Amino acid sequence: MKAEIIAVGSEMLTPWRQDSNSLYLTEKLNEIGVTVAFKTIVGDRKKDLVGAIRTALGRTDIVALMGGLGPTEDDLTREAVAESLSIALRRDAQQVAALHARAATWRIVMPENNLKQADVLEGATILPNPNGSAPGQWLDVTYSGYRKLILLVPGPPNECLAMFDAECLPRLRAALPPRYIAKRTLKAAMIPESQADKLAAPIYTAYKDVETTILAKTGDIQLTLLCTKPSLEAAQQRVDELAGRLEEALEQWLYSSEGESLEQTVLDCLGFRNATLAVAESCTGGMLAERITAVSGSSRSFLGGAVVYSNEMKTTLAGVPPELIERHGAVSEEVAKALAEGIRQRTGATIGVGVTGIAGPTGGTDTKPVGLVYIAISDAEKNEVLERNFRGARDRVREWTTTQALDLIRRRLM
Repeated sequence: MKAEIIAVGSEMLTPWRQDSNSLYLTEKLNEIGVTVAFKTIVGDRKKDLVGAIRTALGRTDIVALMGGLGPTEDDLTREAVAESLSIALRRDAQQVAALHARAATWRIVMPENNLKQADVLEGATILPNPNGSAPGQWLDVTYSGYRKLILLVPGPPNECLAMFDAECLPRLRAALPPRYIAKRTLKAAMIPESQADKLAAPIYTAYKDVETTILAKTGDIQLTLLCTKPSLEAAQQRVDELAGRLEEALEQWLYSSEGESLEQTVLDCLGFRNATLAVAESCTGGMLAERITAVSGSSRSFLGGAVVYSNEMKTTLAGVPPELIERHGAVSEEVAKALAEGIRQRTGATIGVGVTGIAGPTGGTDTKPVGLVYIAISDAEKNEVLERNFRGARDRVREWTTTQALDLIRRRLM
């Protein structure tokens, strides 16, 4: 079964508001075996909304409309559904009475335009809304010879989510055959998206019943596997089989097969080996420490670190000799190694990491361009340093650098 979610409201087509309800609805629909194939945002224009509804009815089995059920002139969802299905709207007397009763509890005179919230689509079931004035509606109709389920729910999140849970989900479970979706998320670090797909595509394309998506973000690759079957066991078996083959293909780049973050994986490895970590950061300005400490329980393995932005702080907090900076420059392999070794020795950590570079957009030279970074790791056995040239804006260079640093720690602990 496929669904489309339509978010109604011109405000969501501006830079200041976004649709968040659909994420929750998608999660709940997936839990009952429904795949969300499309999400659409439509402004408060009846013609556009009618077109979106008819398109959705032509390509999915379930259409969930969120918003546009209020009392104002631009609340047009009911009218658009009526036109799309060529059915009538009727004013429901019980809903009119309920609206008057609600206004009375607020000790106000109800404006006349509120009555449009009592307009009910022909054949619809009214869905009560204890958190607001606009009731929802449920339609089970035949459209172009096929059965369609149409849900109208309010837009405000406290009304939308509560109504979907209490009124829509039970009806969907009763109306649909049992289906289950199994999901696995694999994650790999510091492998180009094209290379990851070159290794993975020959495998996942053979599993026609498993939907595989690849998402890339600043050094991190995420593969999501989804499979729908009549039983959860059958779906999970297919997903797990594919995941196992992809794990073998991605081998050393793979750091998680259950969706954990890279920082969580690093902390798990540190904990398993009873090891500790400290960092000395220059160009990343504490971003590496922030990513690590965002994980609950990180204090068991992460001792802390220092933001050593100036040359003086590199010497004072991480023990980098001033003459080393003078000879090689703050952005150099030698200084990165000294940062890693110095912070490890000063904190007593098992592993020390040093980061220095030029994040930009200024500060680069012909020999040391913007995006040049050095990431070093030090333990009792050896020191190691990576030179990387990351492209992009300042924040992107910093994000790439922290991902590379975390992956370097992970590999040292493997």
